[in-house]
Amino acid sequence: MAYHKMAEVYDQFMDNVPYDDWIVMIQQMIAQATRPVQSIIDLGCGTGIITRKLAAAGYKMTGVDLSSDMLEKAQQELDSLNTIKWMEADITALKHSNQHYDMAISCCDVMNYITDLESVERTFENVYRLLEADGVFFFDVHSLHTVEDIYIGQTFSDVTDEAAYIWECEPGDAVGEMYHQLTFFHQEEGDLFARFQEKHHQRTFPVEVYKNILKKIGFEKVKIYADFSLEANNWNSTSERIFFLAEK
Repeated sequence: MAYHKMAEVYDQFMDNVPYDDWIVMIQQMIAQATRPVQSIIDLGCGTGIITRKLAAAGYKMTGVDLSSDMLEKAQQELDSLNTIKWMEADITALKHSNQHYDMAISCCDVMNYITDLESVERTFENVYRLLEADGVFFFDVHSLHTVEDIYIGQTFSDVTDEAAYIWECEPGDAVGEMYHQLTFFHQEEGDLFARFQEKHHQRTFPVEVYKNILKKIGFEKVKIYADFSLEANNWNSTSERIFFLAEK
């Protein structure tokens, strides 16, 4: 299962991820939302870095992740006010709830782990039900350019004082589909290192496919951004990360 043992070393290899850029984007999306945003559900929250940053900014946060290991790691770094609610759940199969939110977010290409269109649509329907009237859904995906031209066929690696990894990207059968073969070496005691592997499966779809599904479900206003730019609808064929803002 994705992010099982990887939770032990995840944050060590994510220290170069521009989390603060996501926070800026989210706050800008909040500023233009019709509905005042107080409550946010973070879908695929991982170890909770973005969740905690938003909680520190004063938002009432709920973090959802499929991996109990990632959530355990998240809870080891409790927010100072201990206000975050953590939930272990599959975001493609969220149950009906009386709890509703002003905003739903899904960051760091979590949506690319949803690899068939039926599940994408079901997930968007779940999000739609969770939102209050005029609530907003903000998420990002890899572009087709990123998957096909930057990742597939490449090998990446990194080393820290306590861990190392080798990351190989292989093509899937469909356009926009890829498999990540990850091999980790994690220091346990003294000079002893444990070796483990994980295989992750991601797929992305054309921008218009995501947009059309959002519209079909009932999201009335959909804006598209790229590469952390705050200029809407300015993406192109070389954009690497696509962001969607959809208002209920």
